[in-house]
Amino acid sequence: MAAVDEPIVQLTEVRKSFGAVRALDGLSLSVGLGEMFGVIGPDGAGKTTALRLICGLQAADTGTVRVRGIDPFVERRVAADTIGYVSQRFSLYGDLSIDENVEFFARIHGVSDFAARRTRLLALTGLEPFRTRLADRLSGGMKQKLALACTLVHEPPLLVLDEPTTGVDPVSRREFWKLLGEFLGQGLTIVMATPYLDEAERCGRVALLAAGRVLALDAPGRLQASASGTLIEVVASPIRRALEAARAAVGSDRVQVFGDRLHVRVASAAAFAPVQRALEAADIAVVSWRPIVPTLEDVFIDKLARAADARAAVENA
Repeated sequence: MAAVDEPIVQLTEVRKSFGAVRALDGLSLSVGLGEMFGVIGPDGAGKTTALRLICGLQAADTGTVRVRGIDPFVERRVAADTIGYVSQRFSLYGDLSIDENVEFFARIHGVSDFAARRTRLLALTGLEPFRTRLADRLSGGMKQKLALACTLVHEPPLLVLDEPTTGVDPVSRREFWKLLGEFLGQGLTIVMATPYLDEAERCGRVALLAAGRVLALDAPGRLQASASGTLIEVVASPIRRALEAARAAVGSDRVQVFGDRLHVRVASAAAFAPVQRALEAADIAVVSWRPIVPTLEDVFIDKLARAADARAAVENA
């Protein structure tokens, strides 16, 4: 795990179970001041549980959670002042206007002199022309921007976001990320879970989670450079038959479909020759193939496969 100067968030050997289900299994990570940190992984990886522990909404079974040096579950008032949290289902009040929603959240946090701050936030999010509009009449993207304004009105130094752009159209996603970049430039620390790996590539560092554990933690570029072997992009037709033939040649966990192409993980470019022969033997037209730089999604799939191989080796020993 990469070292972090001045951690604002520190999780050490954290475990959390819900009945027989272990959501977090020895999770350790640190987030530095002013950092944008991404938590990524499939459904059930433990992303939301990790964020809820950081926010003090739940207590860890074992291990320690610290935000600015305090236990957020024990010192909830301090945590509430320190953390702005946007959950997957952020609760806006549909019968209140944009202005009234922001005011409501300001008063919850004991902020009485909020008018100037509200105006700045609404101007920054592009919501100022619509401040009298009811929240129920906002689009998905506008609701997320309003959620940000409500969360930041008390000026917390840490912003925690749980899949904030899920279900938001691509244009609104870009606008939302532009906003995050501006807040980051103002010194805010951002921790976010996202299912979109193209979004995760914008973070300074990311933690790849699976089964409540960290598979890898580093800057996206360094993770991409660390991927094992060589990734080959294959254009072949028909694609589904090509997928079956390639998986039969090198294993199902080494071949993935990306749109109308295959990504095949081999030891080296020369090691692709048996795959090409297998495709041609199956009467599949290989239009082209080339080595490519892996995406973060490729890296994640590779890490999962290597973890599965390691578990299988232990079980068979």
